[in-house]
Amino acid sequence: MSSRADGRSPEDLRPLSCQWDIAANAAGSVLLRCGKTEVICTVTAEETVPRWMKEKNVPGGWLTAEYSMLPASTHDRKPRDSTRGKVDGRSTEIQRLLGRSLRAVMDLGALGPRSLWVDCDVLAADGGTRTTAITGACLALRRAIERLQVAGRLTGDPLRSPVAAISVGLLQGTAMLDLDYPEDRDAEVDMNVVMTGSGRLVEIQAGGEEHDFTRQEFDQLLRLAETGIHKVLSFQESAWKSRPAAAPLPTKPT
Repeated sequence: MSSRADGRSPEDLRPLSCQWDIAANAAGSVLLRCGKTEVICTVTAEETVPRWMKEKNVPGGWLTAEYSMLPASTHDRKPRDSTRGKVDGRSTEIQRLLGRSLRAVMDLGALGPRSLWVDCDVLAADGGTRTTAITGACLALRRAIERLQVAGRLTGDPLRSPVAAISVGLLQGTAMLDLDYPEDRDAEVDMNVVMTGSGRLVEIQAGGEEHDFTRQEFDQLLRLAETGIHKVLSFQESAWKSRPAAAPLPTKPT
């Protein structure tokens, strides 16, 4: 398979774009688009830490994440968790992945006694929502840190490295980068890879869909993912350099 339905080669990413400061009340926010997938990523800062940290006298701060898909993000309306009466298992898995990915590159001690809430809400889903969320959340986090620094609420930079993610898969025996939904649905093997700016791995999620795969195929997919993540990291840095000036942090009305 030399080309795909959208004309990309197997090694091509979908177009990436970033809209800054999408949520006025967040410390940092972006709308990240990856092809037809769109995710709003926001970061909210609270000047407190979880009770378990206080009880155990754990120094520093905390970062946690939540992920959800809006009802109209898919072709068939996706019911809200509040309507269903339980949290979707897939959403729980992804938000835990988000939290792990971001904490892996954070110096929580340098964050001080505060919590950062990262929220990722999918506006449109066409494959790669979790990887798009991780990449966008890192930009929103970087923006939040910048604004906390400008406001004098944070000294130093607790973000040790950028982090990004990408999907890869085997489709009709061909290794493909950055799968859209039809490709992800039909892939014999799919893999999500999270990597830092220094090239260190944070997490690999790989599985066969009614297929098995060899170590050589695994290595091929991992090499392709590494190449793709380098491109995503370059996009992140370009987006960061072109960001608008940071507005003051929002204040509560009196």
